[in-house]
This record gives sequence, structure tokens and C-alpha cells, in this order.
Amino acid sequence: MRPPCSFFSGTTLAIPHIACTLLCWFFPLSDTPLMGKRALLSVSDKSGIADFARALAELGFEILSTGGTQKALEKAKIPVTPVEKITQFPECFGGRVKTMHPAVTGGILFRRGNAEDRKEAKEHNIAPIDIVAVNLYPFEEASRDKTKAREALIEQIDIGGPTLLRSAAKNYADVTVLCDPADYSRVIDELRAHGETSPACRAELAAKVFARTAAYDG
Repeated sequence: MRPPCSFFSGTTLAIPHIACTLLCWFFPLSDTPLMGKRALLSVSDKSGIADFARALAELGFEILSTGGTQKALEKAKIPVTPVEKITQFPECFGGRVKTMHPAVTGGILFRRGNAEDRKEAKEHNIAPIDIVAVNLYPFEEASRDKTKAREALIEQIDIGGPTLLRSAAKNYADVTVLCDPADYSRVIDELRAHGETSPACRAELAAKVFARTAAYDG
């Protein structure tokens, strides 16, 4: 099995040193099957998201979503559960706060193989989220528009997106994370063939997320 870091060798996308170290050494790959059937989709670039969500739904996943992504999926007649139904807390502050809630981040971060984590998840009624597909507000693109007011530009700074992505990437042993629509088909193919994504796939996608979020902040 090739190490996760090799996924980026020879490409223009470099893994930050910390991500490469974490993925290659401190968190060895596990063959523990993924449990649960929930996917959180919240994307700025909606390319392919309806087809991805439809395929996940056909595979038995409950689709969780927010805002514009939720509306796009509902328009495509795909069953979707609003995140606020999970959090029991409404979206607020003009959409600034949507997913930053323990019911969401806890569902992503809790370690399925850790007995204490499972106990706490049960105590707090936190269900696992097994797939996270997020891409970020286009801040860099917006910043090049010299006609855009400062207040409008500030609203293009993504807070929840990087949090979800990094949370899922940190727990890649249990969670499949996607930040690029180009990876949707790979994940669906693996799910159809094996009922889960492979540890190598999850590690490679997590490494891609660490690179993407580092570039976004840079």
C-alpha cells in the first residue's frame, strides 16, 4: 500500500509538512469498517453535487445539508435533512453560524473504535457523520474584484468550511472527506464496490484537504 504522501508527489499541490507527518506516522491506516450512513454536504462549488448526493442516497446514506446546497438538492428532488434538525438550533447571523455545533463536529470527530468516545457520543445523542463533502467560499477570487465592498469581501471568509474539513481529515480513520468535486466519482465507485471507502482512499483525500486548507489560509 503506498503511503498517503505519495499521492501528491510530482504534482503542483504540496502537502504541508505537518499533514504529511501526521498521515504517514502518527495515525497509521486502519482497516476498521466504517459504520453508519450519514453524509454532510455543504459546498460553494456545486458542480456534480446533485449526482453525488443522489448516488449516496441510493446507497442508503442520509444526506445532511445547509443553505444553498440544501436548496439545490431539494430542487433536484433528493431527500435531505437540514442540519438545524440535527442541531436543534437555527442558522443565524446571516448564515455565519450553521454547522459549528457539537452534534455536527462531534459526529465527525468521535473515534468509532474508542470505547470512551462511543460512550460519550451515546450520552450526548451524537450520531456519526461518515462522509463530509465541503468546498470553501471563493475568497481569493472575490478579493480580485476591486469593485467589491470590504463588508462583502469579509463575508467570503469561510469559517465553518475549514472547521468541517479539518475535523473530518483529522478523523480520516473513520470519515471520508472531500474538498474537490473531481473526487466524487472515486468515492461512489469504492462504496458501490466494497460498501465503504478504503483506508488508503481516506488518507489520500485527507491529505488533499490539509493541503487545500493550508493554501486557503496562506
